Amino acid sequence: MKVAEYQKEGPKNLVEEALDGYNKMGEFKSGCHKVNIMLKVERGKVKDCKFIATKRCKKLLAVADYVCENVKGKSAKSLSISEEEIVNFFGDEKETDKIKNRAEIVLNALNNALNSSGEKKAEKTTKAKRGCGAKKKKTC
Repeated sequence: MKVAEYQKEGPKNLVEEALDGYNKMGEFKSGCHKVNIMLKVERGKVKDCKFIATKRCKKLLAVADYVCENVKGKSAKSLSISEEEIVNFFGDEKETDKIKNRAEIVLNALNNALNSSGEKKAEKTTKAKRGCGAKKKKTC
C-alpha cells in the first residue's frame, strides 16, 4: 500500500494533545521527526493507542497510525509488530528507506511507552539515525 492511499481516510489515532486515562506514554525524536505514543492498558491488554506526531511528514503519520491500529487488543507484554511488517505493509512506496526510518521512530516511541511502567518491549528496533536535516524538510 502507498502512504497516500492509507492517508485518504486520515489517521484514526492522531490527537493534538495528551489525553487523560492513557497510563503509558512514550516519546522518540529523530531529526525533525517526533512521536509521542499513548497507550491505555487494561488487564494487560492494549485497549487503545493514540499518537501525537510532527504533522508535516505523511509517512510518519501513516506509520504511527498503522502501528496504533495493530497494537489494539494485544497483550502489552507480548507485542510483536516489527519494522519489517511495517515496511512490507507500505511496500508500494518507492522510498522504502524513509518508511523504514519512520518505523524505527514509531517503534522506539512504542517501546518507550511500554517501558514507562515496566512492560515488555515490542520486537527489537534499531536506533533511528536518519532524520530530516534542515535542507531536506521538503522531502519528508
